[in-house]
Amino acid sequence: MSDEREDTTIYEVVMNDEEQYSIWPADRELPLGWRKAGKQGLKPECLAYIEEVWTDMRPKSLRDKMQQQGLG
Repeated sequence: MSDEREDTTIYEVVMNDEEQYSIWPADRELPLGWRKAGKQGLKPECLAYIEEVWTDMRPKSLRDKMQQQGLG
């Protein structure tokens, strides 16, 4: 039996220039290339937020290129 403790870490939802999402501990400096995406909370809350807002998994550069080519 494992001794898993409840994760009480507060996370920040972060997004990179390609509009890809992740979570990062709120008390740590953001990694280079990432910015806050406007949601902070416990891990399940943050992951639910990402699932709700990240509806197109394609990187922004690919979406833009496909749109320019009339593909999407």
